[in-house]
Amino acid sequence: MVLADNHQKVIAVVRRALGEDFEVIAAVEDGNQAVDAVRLLDADVLVTDISMPVFNGLEAAKQLMEAQSRVKIVFLTIHEDTDFVAAAISAGGSAYVTKFRLSADLVPAIREALKGHKFVSKF
Repeated sequence: MVLADNHQKVIAVVRRALGEDFEVIAAVEDGNQAVDAVRLLDADVLVTDISMPVFNGLEAAKQLMEAQSRVKIVFLTIHEDTDFVAAAISAGGSAYVTKFRLSADLVPAIREALKGHKFVSKF
């Protein structure tokens, strides 16, 4: 799994929330690094923020989907807006988790994504 967020505190919280359930093989700070890490490491899951420098999580997802990557994309964001959910799913996202529901929703969202299902946090 690759984690992408430009705040190291968020990366640390996500790592704790994942516990022993999932192996994090890389943590990066922008969308470009996320695309590179997923491709280089053949990651099965990308947990990415939407708002990041260089290019955002939506752009990273689009690039990965255009390249026919097998990665499952889980958006982890502060945006509680149905327009963002629609954009994330349209970009290739399998799950949309709000940071406010990280501890309750992230692990179930990843599990559902790996099964080929969609998951969206309630807000």
